[in-house]
Amino acid sequence: MDTPPRTPRRAARIAVLDPDGAVYLFRYDNEEAGVHWAMPGGGLEPGESPRQGAVRELREETGWEGIEPGELLCTWEHDFTRAGVPVRQHEHIYVAYGPRREPAGDLTAAHAADRIQYGRWWSPGGLAAAEEALWPPDLADRLARFRAADGDGPGGAG
Repeated sequence: MDTPPRTPRRAARIAVLDPDGAVYLFRYDNEEAGVHWAMPGGGLEPGESPRQGAVRELREETGWEGIEPGELLCTWEHDFTRAGVPVRQHEHIYVAYGPRREPAGDLTAAHAADRIQYGRWWSPGGLAAAEEALWPPDLADRLARFRAADGDGPGGAG
């Protein structure tokens, strides 16, 4: 049986860290990849840079304004199915700092389209002990290394 080719897709996400180093993640349920947690973000529009797409996606999925992506945490590729189409997604993941808050506005349609079940803040320890899949799988380690190199917060106050 031949495997159908995967459609390339460019995407970007933002790991929003609160003042205590917790990160906001969404719980997704994908028909191919199953349940997993990932940062707000998604596919880029034509002509959009990864930074522009990350900001737009963050606003669309959380209602948050004024959060700008900082350093690039990583890039990674993964496979999943989107609206019945198998894709290979190449993502840019940025880090930003923001206040701890809940999403704002009516996000029901945006979440339904992306199969987002709900979101929550994850402490560094909770993230390291996560039992469900994280995207990328080494997210806890990547964020721990970032926080250590960054002095644990905005301005390196660590």
